[in-house]
Amino acid sequence: MRIRKYLFSLLVTGLAIAQAEAQTKSDFMDYFSNYKNPDAEIAKSTLKDVEVDDKEKTITIYTGGGFPEQHFTEETVRKIYDDLREIVPSKKKGYDIKVIADGLPIESLIPNSLRTKNKDRSRMWKKVYKGEPWVKNISRPEEFPLGLEGTHIALWQSHGRFYKTSKMEWVWQRPPLFCTVEDLFSQTFVIPYIIPMLENAGAVVFTPRERDWQKNEVIVDNDHPTKDGMYIEASRKKGNKLKWHTTDQYGFSHLKDVYYDGDSPFTDGTARYVPTTTSKKEETFAEWIPDIPEDGKYAVYVSYQTTEESVPDAHYIVYHKGGITEFKVNQKMGSGTWVYLGTFEFSKGENDFGMVVLSNMSGHKGVVTGDAVRFGGGMGNIARGMSRGNGIVSGMPRWAEAARYYEQWAGMPKEIYSFTDGENDYRDDINARSQMVNYLSGGSVYNPEQQGKKVPFEMSLAFHTDAGFSRTGDYIGTLSIFTTDFNDGKTGAGLDRYVSRDISSSLLTGLSKDMKKYGWKVRQLWNRNYSETREPMVPASILEMLSHQNFDDMRMAYDPHFKFDFCRSVYKTIVKNVAEQHGRDYVIQPLPVRNFSVEINERRHTATLSWAPTDDPTEPTAKAQEYILYTRTGYDGFDNGQIVKGTSCTVELVPDIVYSFKVTASNKGGESFPSEILSACVASKSEGKILIVNGFTRLSGPASIDTDDTQGFDLDADPGVPYGAFSGFCGRQIGFDKSKMGSERKDGLGYSGNELAGKIFMGNTFDYTFIHGRAIHLTGRFSFTSMSEDAFINRNMNLSEYRMIDMIYGVQKEFRAKTTNILSDYCRKGGNLLVSGTFAMQDSGLGNIMGCRQNGNITEKSVKGVSGSGLNFSIYREMNEHSYAVPATGVLAPQNSNAFAMLAYSNGSPAGIAYNGNGYKSIALGFPLESIIEANSRNLLMGALINYLLGSK
Repeated sequence: MRIRKYLFSLLVTGLAIAQAEAQTKSDFMDYFSNYKNPDAEIAKSTLKDVEVDDKEKTITIYTGGGFPEQHFTEETVRKIYDDLREIVPSKKKGYDIKVIADGLPIESLIPNSLRTKNKDRSRMWKKVYKGEPWVKNISRPEEFPLGLEGTHIALWQSHGRFYKTSKMEWVWQRPPLFCTVEDLFSQTFVIPYIIPMLENAGAVVFTPRERDWQKNEVIVDNDHPTKDGMYIEASRKKGNKLKWHTTDQYGFSHLKDVYYDGDSPFTDGTARYVPTTTSKKEETFAEWIPDIPEDGKYAVYVSYQTTEESVPDAHYIVYHKGGITEFKVNQKMGSGTWVYLGTFEFSKGENDFGMVVLSNMSGHKGVVTGDAVRFGGGMGNIARGMSRGNGIVSGMPRWAEAARYYEQWAGMPKEIYSFTDGENDYRDDINARSQMVNYLSGGSVYNPEQQGKKVPFEMSLAFHTDAGFSRTGDYIGTLSIFTTDFNDGKTGAGLDRYVSRDISSSLLTGLSKDMKKYGWKVRQLWNRNYSETREPMVPASILEMLSHQNFDDMRMAYDPHFKFDFCRSVYKTIVKNVAEQHGRDYVIQPLPVRNFSVEINERRHTATLSWAPTDDPTEPTAKAQEYILYTRTGYDGFDNGQIVKGTSCTVELVPDIVYSFKVTASNKGGESFPSEILSACVASKSEGKILIVNGFTRLSGPASIDTDDTQGFDLDADPGVPYGAFSGFCGRQIGFDKSKMGSERKDGLGYSGNELAGKIFMGNTFDYTFIHGRAIHLTGRFSFTSMSEDAFINRNMNLSEYRMIDMIYGVQKEFRAKTTNILSDYCRKGGNLLVSGTFAMQDSGLGNIMGCRQNGNITEKSVKGVSGSGLNFSIYREMNEHSYAVPATGVLAPQNSNAFAMLAYSNGSPAGIAYNGNGYKSIALGFPLESIIEANSRNLLMGALINYLLGSK
């Protein structure tokens, strides 16, 4: 009987335990089924299994679904374990719980850079590069030891135009949607934002796609010394025994207009070398003087060969419109390809301040070598087709083409860019990006087992957009990808490939924090087999930034403010990751300065510049410690900058020369983006001072349409105002039918044309006080100074010292009441006012004080002409590479008999109203003065406006 009772008791106990464990597992299943990460949009999580070990007192939980695909932080992990402990039965409360995701405990999936303890040493460099960087700008006034100084980073901007063999034509790798294609749109993040931010922190950034948007290209080479310019070898002193010689290696020669698969310009020529010296008496130079086809900005690329005697400090000097910028290039690495120095302004033709010089002065005994120098990105010159001689080029600028073709032009071996032997350019291109990184980094401390060019790249980053759409107006958001199952789970330097997850996870963590103000979403982390994360022998990540198929993503992504914040988040993550890997502190570069102003003292011929720092509430380290002032004299380019310790400085002005200034904030981590550009001039025969105020600060995406039935972007209504140049449009949107959402065919929502592809369009350059000021200067009558609108409304100024205020509004759509009040008060006290801008009289509230009103806008692009005051001129109405577009112009009308139309559009509508007020005069223009195409007419018009406002001489 006792045995029976005991067995029964045992059975009941066992059943109770089994029921408890089943209930516990059910509770766990419910937890993971309902799990949500508030900072990530992940797929439904699942519970794969639960193992309970009563002997070891452990509970191991295996997860699946979307759970492993989230970015983990210490806070996230802590909450998960706290939640699960609440579920565990009371008898097992003391058991140790382990949650497994992606094969590892979730605490192991917290990136090292986000951990406060228990760093994973297997994901950290055993050895770091401490030598001279590949390229260093030694004219830069500061170094950034707590930024990315000397860090080498490889990255690229997704796809590009490629040749599709099956169609025998060049095509985009992604469909044309919402006025763009991924091949073009990803560049609008990488080129204007991500690369400059990294370089401003001191990084050496490499991309296997052409980075220069200049369509012209000039190559000067020793093999053809008088072609497209001049190649010269010269010594400082006669009788110098150190002579240039031809190396025993292949060099570059531009023998063909078109290149076919397997052709390499870097094996068609020769290179030159000379022994180094420390003596000026033995200094000798090679000079590359280009014949520049038109004024503009040109990237400068040098090339050279590495020999056993190559030195790490080859001294290059770039002469450009802004002066002289000097570089040290480490010729022990990265030879036989194009090596980017920087982008500079050059004048048309051949001139002394338009060349590159290589000196043999060095701190090391050895040789320097010199080969071709390239100016500008150029047009694609790789022909593809069924047979040699019958191929066709893309017809696109090189920057729009896929990496495969740039790599061939850049001297890569055929197996790097054409491993399918030319049969499948799409597959070649996907692999070529990573393979070029491996080839260049081979033999470096970060990829020691592979032979190559020894460039110490620390990471490889691919920036893409992907597909996906929402019918409910939600964002698709950002996804990140990495690969661990390759090369035995190791990088080339032996790191655990989960280091790539660290980077990918950190990127999403940063974006989830930094982009909250936009309501932006981050999605999953995918550990998948993608070429761009599998093939690199250094830590690698793909960032699918957004969905190019989703209207709401694209509406946000066209906004330059969003772009800046998104890219700044990416940059910050890279800085923090590198700092963690190197075991050092980090500092984030400051935000751009604000309240910038220039005030002149005519008697002393000086200008006082002042500004204020901008706090970054998300980054306590991003404090400005000092500032860099850049100066442009006359029509030249900007100089290399000088350090300013405080928030103001005084500079001398030579009379009758227009000076322009911009300021950056800096600290030990880097340099901010620049301020707007302000200009000033002291006239030697001045009749007084004119103040120019820049109120055109607008940055925006194109006009959007979003109704119950239609959705998309209307470039003709308003193409928007990008930050500087913009390369992202492929064509105007054709498909607006919301019911066709998700289709990538010609009738699908968002489907767009191709008529704009490969073209550059200018946005807001923030350089309009120079255009206005130059026109004022040419009258020979007045000095002028300028300031930002922020400074204008925040500074307590005596405006009575200015004979006139020139208010620039461009295509600004938002106006400040405080500005209107100050300008109105200025006029009432006898000040004269010029206001120009499309919407200024419509929305600024200045109409009453200026005696006019705005009677609508002219949207017909054919109405480009304006006449009056003895002038006829045209306005930039369409998108173009020189100026922002003016999609609408304001039609103005006088309000009383003291006002009259002094200018008219070509359709007869009033374009400018002059007003003789009570003790003051004003002129309102319904178009931006800086948008006048003909510079001479613009200058003459300014003279006529001044004559009315201030009287003729």
